[in-house]
Amino acid sequence: MRPTVHHVAEEAGVSLATVDRVLNRRPGVRAKTVTRVNEAIAKLGYVRDISAANLAKQRVYNLVFIIPEGPNSFMLGLESELGQAKLYSALERINLDILKVRAFDSDALANVLDGLDLTQISGVALVATESHRVQGALARLRQANIPVVTLVSDVSAAHRDHYVGIDNVAAGRTAASLMGRFVGHKPGKIALLAGSMLVRDHVERRIGFEQVISAEFPELDCLTVQEGRDDAMVTRSVLADFLGREPGIVGLYSIGAGNRGVIDVLTSKPEYGSIAVVAHELTEHSKRALREGVFDAVINQDAGHEVRSAIRLLKASIDETQVIAKQEIIRIEIYIRDNLP
Repeated sequence: MRPTVHHVAEEAGVSLATVDRVLNRRPGVRAKTVTRVNEAIAKLGYVRDISAANLAKQRVYNLVFIIPEGPNSFMLGLESELGQAKLYSALERINLDILKVRAFDSDALANVLDGLDLTQISGVALVATESHRVQGALARLRQANIPVVTLVSDVSAAHRDHYVGIDNVAAGRTAASLMGRFVGHKPGKIALLAGSMLVRDHVERRIGFEQVISAEFPELDCLTVQEGRDDAMVTRSVLADFLGREPGIVGLYSIGAGNRGVIDVLTSKPEYGSIAVVAHELTEHSKRALREGVFDAVINQDAGHEVRSAIRLLKASIDETQVIAKQEIIRIEIYIRDNLP
């Protein structure tokens, strides 16, 4: 028979009201009594029904997701997944609010964070741009006991409860291993194209990429990172100019988004067809590029998994329950033309 709070109260020799106070971490219970109740819980193997408890207390999880606005296909996909989650969130007593800020604008992100009504929210998930202002805003959330989850791009662990996303250093190392094999150990230059070096995920991918290239493919020379702001038009202009003035490029690592701009440039001249390309995020544009041989490989992360994981982690932090760590691992997916979904 499954143990109940009545069994816990009997085992600990206390009232039901005292057990309820201990379970809900309310004051007014002596330390010795708290210990006795917790020992009874452990002995009996009592597992609290959080859903029933929240229903009884009429608890609602007011979760805020803050994501970049703009044409970034992956972020649009993330927003779409949030929209899907929102359709079913009411069944779990969750209110999902989606706020959008300018991409790579740390001041705009800090302003949104500072403008949150801390009395009306339960948890915050955000695609982070790291700066002192953002760190300060996140610190205020933590001081107010509001859990914070970072999505896709991380900040210092001191300023959030959980990070949901791929290991970006490992993703960069994976891209370099693929690049070296695609190029085939012939000497040449590798162009690096990022959205911005102000976000940690792009910085970490570059670090991982250059680690492997320098150690395992010394005949390849990584050039200075070019920034396309994850915008197709900006990326198109930046990359066209760069390839036009930099001879000897044999590979291109597209660290961020803006793949439509990359595709436009690479298909504009026949000589660019020999450039090996590793990009990020499986979108309709990158799928087409793989099918047509413009891209050689795409490294992907599951946006739907990230949204569901962030919600689970925020709820667990709010309820102070354990998480299943393996369930929340976001895996690095590698796609080539032959295994496209």
